[in-house]
Amino acid sequence: MSEPRWLAPQQAEVWARYRKVYRELQQAQDQQLQRDSGLSAADYALLAPLSESDDGVLRARDLGADVGWERSRLSHQISRMEKRGIVVREACADDARGSMVRLTEKGREAIEAAAPKHAECVRRLVFDPLTTDEVRLFGDFLDRILGAIERGAR
Repeated sequence: MSEPRWLAPQQAEVWARYRKVYRELQQAQDQQLQRDSGLSAADYALLAPLSESDDGVLRARDLGADVGWERSRLSHQISRMEKRGIVVREACADDARGSMVRLTEKGREAIEAAAPKHAECVRRLVFDPLTTDEVRLFGDFLDRILGAIERGAR
């Protein structure tokens, strides 16, 4: 059995800062969305891909895959959103076991009202502190990390 590869002190510090940035960014976005639109981050996570899809409709399993959620979490969130009238579930014409999720007019109005302020929040918190070159490098770093994750998942 090989020895564990512990993080070097600098790596441990960077990892701790990443975890803090992730938590704080999520919290700031959640607060901004709730304050400015009344939507939760979970609402926004589902409304965004629905609003970008053809006719505002996606198969539930594709929507879940898009946001990286398991079926149970997706189902509960869709139920909450249905009660508020921002999405509806429909039968899937291709597969009786599947369902489709459709953005309602009220849901489209909600995402269209929320998106500009949400984009401004992301810009202010993530991109404004960086130079153009740093944004490009950040994207490169993310691509390399995602590649390692994808290779490791196989």
